[in-house]
Order: sequence, then C-alpha cells, then structure tokens
Amino acid sequence: MRTTPLLGILSILFLLSCKTEPKKVEQKEVQQKTILEKIAQAHGYDNWKSVKEFTFTFNVDRDSSHFERTWKWNPKTNDIMAISSGKDTLSYNRKSMDSTSFKTNAGFINDRYWILAPFNLIWDSGNFTYEHAESQKAPISGTPMQKLTIVYGNDGGYTPGDAYDFYFKGDFIVREWVFRKANQVEPSMITTWEDYAEIKGLKLAQDHKKAEEGFSLNFTNLVVTTD
Repeated sequence: MRTTPLLGILSILFLLSCKTEPKKVEQKEVQQKTILEKIAQAHGYDNWKSVKEFTFTFNVDRDSSHFERTWKWNPKTNDIMAISSGKDTLSYNRKSMDSTSFKTNAGFINDRYWILAPFNLIWDSGNFTYEHAESQKAPISGTPMQKLTIVYGNDGGYTPGDAYDFYFKGDFIVREWVFRKANQVEPSMITTWEDYAEIKGLKLAQDHKKAEEGFSLNFTNLVVTTD
C-alpha cells in the first residue's frame, strides 16, 4: 500500500519532464538569389508564367528615318506572327521553321532581346558566363552603378560570342547597357534603358537612347495578355 504515493510522484515527475523537453526547431536553409535572378525578378519575371500572348512594335528612329516591325508571340506554344512596316504578315512556329521563317526569327530574337533582356538572364543562363562588379561608372550618365557582364558561348544561337554589360542600381532595374560584338573590347552600341512601363506585372523599358541626339530605339503597342 505504501508504493502508491511513490508511483504517483514518479508519474508527476515524468509528466513534468515531458513538458519541459525543448522542441526541436527545423531550420530551413535560405537559398541566396543570384544576381541574374535579382535582375530578372525586379523586372517582373515571376509574372511571366501567366503570359499567353505578348505583342510589341519595335521601332528605330534615326534623325528623319523610321523603321518598325510588329510581333505577336504566344510564349506557351511559340507561335509567332510577324508584321512588317508594309503590313505583310508571316506566321510560324519556332519549333518548326523553314529558311524564310528562320531568317524572320532572327529579327524576332533581336527585337525581343531589347525588350526582355532581363528575362533572358534566366532563359539563357546555361549559354553564357558572367561577372558582377559592385561599382562601375555607367558609360552615358557617368553615375556609379553595379555592372553585370555576360559573354555568350561560341556555339549556337544567332550571335555567338557576343557580350553585354548591364548597369543598374540597388533596385536591380537596368538603366544602361553596352553591346560588344564578339566580346570585343570596344563597344558596338551603348544605350539607355528608360521610360519604363509596368504592364501585367512586367516592367518594360520603352525607350533606348544613345548619348548623341537623333537616335531612339523604342517600343510601342505593348500588349500583354495573361491567363
């Protein structure tokens, strides 16, 4: 009969030990974003997955001359309609191209790059090397900015071996860039990235200008259709 109180005390001690045992906290490793991801996401890359049609007109204005061509692109199916300045149209799918559509597609790749280059940092990441500098003087404004240099591989694509220097501030929005054909030291072209518009969560630079007046590579008729 004397064992009953002892059993009760042991039971209470056991319950107290269970209550005071510290809980194990699972620590999830936080994966740091790369500079490529930071730039792409600053321009709305996470919203691209909802885009089912992307329409834009690529314009080049030099002094009194004007050139334009319009594209309608379904990124989910890769169907493209090309509309020239003379209103001639060509429809094709990028998965199945003949010699005519292959030549036209080179224009699409060029024009799309000017408007969506920040997204190409993700799409093309397996086909280039890159370097990131914390502070470099931007070529047009002279403002200290971060600089990302990418150099494409020599195999495949329409412009193998080309290099691009992206200049941006702490918000990771591209402000200026340099194109260097075949990774040559001297710039092939230097322009701004300006007049940003936000459409369906995408931040798109509508205008690119050189330091000299009389040149504007710009985009009009921007339409983004989402699911």
